[in-house]
Amino acid sequence: MSSEDLTAPLGMGKRRLVRLPFGLIGAGLISVVLTTALIWILVVDDPYGGEPFAVLPLDEVVEGITSQDIEVVEIRPTVGDDLGPNLRQQSSGDYLGPRYEMIIRPDGLGPEAPVTGLAINPDTRVSERSDYGFLPMVSDAGVRPLDAYARPIVTQFTSIPKIAVIVTGLGLSETGTQNAIDSLPADVTFALAPYGSDLDLWMQQARMKGHELLLQLPLEPFDFPDNDPGPHTLLVSLQPAELLDRLAFLLTRATNYVGVIGEMGARFSSTRPSMQYLLEKLESRGLMFVDNGTTSRSIADEVAGELRMPFSGVDVVLDEVPRESNIDAKLLQLESVARARGYAVAAGSALPVTVRQLQEWVQDLEQRGLQLVPVSATIDRDE
Repeated sequence: MSSEDLTAPLGMGKRRLVRLPFGLIGAGLISVVLTTALIWILVVDDPYGGEPFAVLPLDEVVEGITSQDIEVVEIRPTVGDDLGPNLRQQSSGDYLGPRYEMIIRPDGLGPEAPVTGLAINPDTRVSERSDYGFLPMVSDAGVRPLDAYARPIVTQFTSIPKIAVIVTGLGLSETGTQNAIDSLPADVTFALAPYGSDLDLWMQQARMKGHELLLQLPLEPFDFPDNDPGPHTLLVSLQPAELLDRLAFLLTRATNYVGVIGEMGARFSSTRPSMQYLLEKLESRGLMFVDNGTTSRSIADEVAGELRMPFSGVDVVLDEVPRESNIDAKLLQLESVARARGYAVAAGSALPVTVRQLQEWVQDLEQRGLQLVPVSATIDRDE
């Protein structure tokens, strides 16, 4: 005992401070919390974190059901009574797309049955002979080639985003055409090149596999004739009689197609008199028109709307740069457009790299909540 302790007043000795191990205590508390959370996760089966959910017992197991057979209807809060485009009712008079009940199927089944193949012979109801060959026409009963040759959609839900893919240039390369027909699913639409060889053979092969067909229509670009789509190109300088003659020649290059898609055509599709005359003639023959999406100057959608003719437009061109990484990026863009608007249309050529990337992309498309449809199914889409 020190002298200071002896001389200090009673009860006034030096106080000793006690230092608590706050760091150790904090670490212990954290360990307890983490251990409790881990035990809760392992023991308590609550993947929803306390959110309410319901469990429905199923008395029967139904096989063969896919995600396309189940529709989830989302109720969106909106202003007034507008339910939004996916839930809004449309009257039958609004529809310009194909009427599946008018299709004569080679298997003799009705429009509700699964589609295995499409008719390969020209439908006499919608065909007429000309000096160049068979021309499409509207029958006396109002049946259009669009009705007769469309690929029916057996199951379709409004809340599932839909994607149409058009592969162009069929008939230009025997190897490339055969590869596309053998590799791609039936809901992919093929476009026949009017200058291809053996178009009747390729038409039959594609239709037997269930593919819907378009015919490519060469239209004048801005840099014509340096950039020439080929003989019988439709030019803005042509007189109506000559333009009509060239159109008749082109339309007889194949049969069993639902409509046409422009090939090049930046100048033609931006020139109102020429575009209006062309679309009037196509509409009178019961065909749809697909804008190829290669120019922002095109007024095809505007003119088609004024004429109330079946129309669709390409949103994404897949292989402007024909490399795997670029095509994959375009396919992601396509999905984004479809999820945002409820539909999207893409076009690409029958190049091996394009076909290969499409073949991989479609494998799990349904699992990603998207539906592949023929291009005729995009006619009555809500803009």
